[in-house]
Amino acid sequence: MTTSSRTLGDLFDTFQREAFRLETLDDYSKSGNVDAYHAFLAGEPQPDDYNAGWVEELRSHTGIGKRVYRVHILRRPLTDYLRFELGWGYRKNMSGGEEFFILDITDRPSILENVPDFWLFDSESAAVMNYDGTGKYLGSEVLPPERTAEFAGHRDAALAHAEPFTEWWAKYGA
Repeated sequence: MTTSSRTLGDLFDTFQREAFRLETLDDYSKSGNVDAYHAFLAGEPQPDDYNAGWVEELRSHTGIGKRVYRVHILRRPLTDYLRFELGWGYRKNMSGGEEFFILDITDRPSILENVPDFWLFDSESAAVMNYDGTGKYLGSEVLPPERTAEFAGHRDAALAHAEPFTEWWAKYGA
């Protein structure tokens, strides 16, 4: 479902400077690489080619100076899925140049309450990511340009309260 003829894929293909993602869920296990998540739960080692396609996509952008970064809003203790996403996904994606930040709201009031997951491209285009209650991806909605400033504000607020993933992981990671 989109509100324009542009798609999330189009935005990825055409952004010039930066792509930002805000993640708000503690379980996306019904989306993406479900087999890898089950392997993680079974205690299997991370395959060398895990997330290879996304890492190459990242390198195609970061290798020419574009920035790809995200903030994940979360609470401790981590769900099994978050241990997987942060331990396998984030650490692997960093090899492609993606930057990660954690906004840990465990010991403080909720920040950015009721803000949906979204991507923001070049502070010019926003796409809301829609999920059901089990973390299954339902599609994205590219928002009209007049909503972009609202999502740039959400990005700025999240970054103002977040800390770099590597610092957070050193304190709380598995």
